[in-house]
Amino acid sequence: MSKTASDPAAKEPNTPFPNRVRAYLQLMRFPAVFTALADILLGFLLTHESLSPLRDLAALLGASSGLYLAGMVFNDLFDRDVDAQERPGRPIPSGRISPRAAGRLASALIILGLVSAAFVRFEALEVALLLVALILAYDGYLKQTPAGPVAMGGCRFLNVMLGASAGAGGAWASPQLAVALAMGVYVAGVTWFARQEAQRSARGQLAAAAATCHAGIAGLAAIVVTMSEFPAINRWLALVALGVVTIWIEIRLVSAIREPAPRNVQSAVKRMLLAIVLLDATMIFCKTGEPILALGVAALVVPAAVLGRWIFIT
Repeated sequence: MSKTASDPAAKEPNTPFPNRVRAYLQLMRFPAVFTALADILLGFLLTHESLSPLRDLAALLGASSGLYLAGMVFNDLFDRDVDAQERPGRPIPSGRISPRAAGRLASALIILGLVSAAFVRFEALEVALLLVALILAYDGYLKQTPAGPVAMGGCRFLNVMLGASAGAGGAWASPQLAVALAMGVYVAGVTWFARQEAQRSARGQLAAAAATCHAGIAGLAAIVVTMSEFPAINRWLALVALGVVTIWIEIRLVSAIREPAPRNVQSAVKRMLLAIVLLDATMIFCKTGEPILALGVAALVVPAAVLGRWIFIT
């Protein structure tokens, strides 16, 4: 059968190269990958005294990037019929990228992620395989169920643990386990908040989701207070930073709950996603006491926010 203008696969080769690049970046929601990289740096620095060995860190960053971006592509592949109704401008329903091309990209990214993790050590590969399984379960089925936010929080938990998997004591130990759990709770709240972002959201759902986000931040604060191995001055400064980040988020949350139109909810979700980087940086400072390291991680907000003006992060 010949390809017609209505066939998405037929449109793709005729798309100008810069537009195709942008379409693929939109498909992967590329600005959000910087939040995944911050998680890896958090997990790594919770189990190391510095960024050394750089080889392991680079491999873990590559693994996380591949798996995170693959998850974004699979999300649009599974949602392409829904997006055709609610978000027809997305790359697949608009015909800028064919489902086949998206599938090839997602598969390649999965392979990249697993190979990179295997390069570090077997435990890293184990965590990466768990992450792949949960990503596929979320995108393929769990997203539309009440377990969806929990599954997405689990993905973020595993991403932090992936960063910790190169440590001498292994990933499944304190403090990284507790920190990863708190970050997972926070992201579960973000996911819940975003569930109806393409439509008018229910205020009650938004309020409950916001409370879940706050519970995650409270969990981080509890870790800061109770972990005696963290220097006291670091803990006080970290608590202040957590408070500042909470207020920064709260501005958008209140606006979205008062008027839960898609624009307000999406703006709040974007800010909550960017805040992941700042929360990671705060916990890195609390553990290491190195302001340069913490500021370097926090700086990942800049490319995420700048690219987010050109490519939607949600």
